[in-house]
Amino acid sequence: MLEEWYRRHLGPDIHDISSSGVHPYTFAEIRDLCRIPASDLDAVVMDDSVSQGGAGIRQAVADRYAGGDADRVLVTHGSSEAIALTLSTLLHPGDRVVVQEGIYHSLGHYPRAAGCDVVTLPLAAVRDGEIDPEVLTALVTPGTAAVVVNFPHNPTGVTLSPQGLKALTERAAVTGAALVWDAATAEIAHRWEVLPDPGADGGDTVSYGTFSKTFGLPGLRVGWAVAPKDLLTATFPLRDRTTLFLSPLVELVAERAMRHADALIAPRAAEARRNLAYLTQWMAEHEDLVRWTPPEGGVCALPVFRELERAGSGPEAVERFCLELLARHRTLLVPGTAFGAPHGARLGFGGPEDSFRAGLAGLSQFLRARGAGR
Repeated sequence: MLEEWYRRHLGPDIHDISSSGVHPYTFAEIRDLCRIPASDLDAVVMDDSVSQGGAGIRQAVADRYAGGDADRVLVTHGSSEAIALTLSTLLHPGDRVVVQEGIYHSLGHYPRAAGCDVVTLPLAAVRDGEIDPEVLTALVTPGTAAVVVNFPHNPTGVTLSPQGLKALTERAAVTGAALVWDAATAEIAHRWEVLPDPGADGGDTVSYGTFSKTFGLPGLRVGWAVAPKDLLTATFPLRDRTTLFLSPLVELVAERAMRHADALIAPRAAEARRNLAYLTQWMAEHEDLVRWTPPEGGVCALPVFRELERAGSGPEAVERFCLELLARHRTLLVPGTAFGAPHGARLGFGGPEDSFRAGLAGLSQFLRARGAGR
């Protein structure tokens, strides 16, 4: 539903306050921030690359996220391809797999498509940066093949503290479960420091990253997986028969972007924090109409609309709510039905400040008008 919603409703002159990423850079900005002269672009030979990704981009990713070991890095067409390749290879029918509730749709799709025995990790079990120890012990049992999580969580913004991450990795290790860790927005943290990639130290962890969320480069369509070498090797036959490899031109831009990651992420993270401060004030002013759990990381939240919650409305109600908001105020949210939350919507605060505030103003007018109408 998520991608279909955007296909139908994302367009020009819309205040998009629905996204789970920061607003994108122009290519001119990328060339300036990442120091890419025209001569370097002109020197690219438009030849084949390789299935695992070119040596330059893999080493750049490895130096930041994989302890320097480029052999444990797979570079793909967005993290969605990394998820598809690795989970399709890792999981088998009948495997017991723990999947976090409301998780990004690709992460939940492949365990079910593989015929796994899927067990849900409830969102409510994650509190104050830790997974409830009793829940963690009960769910991640010996014989569990994998634990699939997304922190900071998309769309709620809930995340783990360093202690919470330590407890999760230790439980996965003691039971022999592979930890599948999606860290698409891990570089932007609010409550605790940025978590290290749990795949950096090796082991059975599979972790994913992308340029689409905190780097401001969704149109580059580059993601990666950090995983055991034998798992990556096992993905090559499928990739060799599908997308094969990335363009060397794209790999050059991606390599320079990774080498200048801090220069790209820092301005967007600062903007997101300003937006979050404004959103926090806005939520307080509208607490009679909406409730939320403040996000602990990333650039999105999942507010719940009290009107829909009180009425016990079905999923179609929040979808109508979002469509009416779009029609009347040119403001876009993603209905919570895309994430199993029928009374709320994903609200993103990573966009440009002016557009973000205009979108919140439209949402405010819409909510107040509905309240007055009742």
